[in-house]
Amino acid sequence: MELTMLLPPHPNRSWRLARQMGITAAISKCAPELTGDAAPWQPGVLARVRDRFADAGMRLIGLEGDQFDLSRVKLGLPGADQDVARYCAMVEEAGRLGIGLICQNFMATGWNRTEAAAPGRGGAHVSRFRLADAGVLPDAVDRTVTAAAMWRNLAAFLTAVVPVAERAGVTIGLHPDDPPVPMLRNVARVLISAADLERACAIAPSPALGITFCQGTLAVAGEDLPALVARWGRLIRFIHVRDLRGTAEAFEETFPDEGITDMPALFRAYAAAGLDVPIRPDHAPSMEGDAPGSLPTPAQAMTAGYEPTGMVFTVGWMRGLMRATCLG
Repeated sequence: MELTMLLPPHPNRSWRLARQMGITAAISKCAPELTGDAAPWQPGVLARVRDRFADAGMRLIGLEGDQFDLSRVKLGLPGADQDVARYCAMVEEAGRLGIGLICQNFMATGWNRTEAAAPGRGGAHVSRFRLADAGVLPDAVDRTVTAAAMWRNLAAFLTAVVPVAERAGVTIGLHPDDPPVPMLRNVARVLISAADLERACAIAPSPALGITFCQGTLAVAGEDLPALVARWGRLIRFIHVRDLRGTAEAFEETFPDEGITDMPALFRAYAAAGLDVPIRPDHAPSMEGDAPGSLPTPAQAMTAGYEPTGMVFTVGWMRGLMRATCLG
């Protein structure tokens, strides 16, 4: 497997730390509010980001998150068809540039936490979610969007996009909804279990469609992670490594050595399944010297849970497990 990191589209301290840790493959979010450039379906935008990474000694191998506003697509609003066409143009451009992975969620309200700087081990800061406290989060829409509607919207998106991705040589890894609760901020969340992700992949069966194995989300959803790896095998196209404790309705994130997941057993399962996919550290606690977390907005999306020192700890933990299980 290839160890990678989610890095912003412009050089910063995280870029330098990544190179110092020996990481040469990058995942990035290239939304205009982060690049300061045009939308990523426009010619030249992704190439400029790719070239910046190349100048720093890294390959841009994937995109993650909404690269532009997909709310019309996810909510089935007027203009969705236009946005799907733009997404397809972006996929084609990614394929042309050799950017072979897109980690895509279908969360109309994004990933959510009710607290971003809860006390963690030794004074670190961790994120926390309490469904009972979700009233602190604003409603995303002024009406209820049902699960049936979200499934229709997801089916329309995948039916249009997956054939384009297959022709372009790009793999889409669907990310489960975080947190995996049925309804949040007036909008249903439909990718909240292993069965849901399997149902989604069956909408447009293709070598270009698979799953982003987000350990933390699937763990609090109550899934048996090693068994799931054995069942899915190469349907897994990308792995996010993080840990937590609690349930889908009430959890807090942790360092990777203190949560509910048996990490050595899980990495042995990856090895047994023969997985050779990108793997990256996901949300990590903010440690001494890092800024405390903040609830994610588009402008903060690259920092909440991604402060550099916590990433360094997690990368070291992952390297040890990968070496011990012959994954890298």
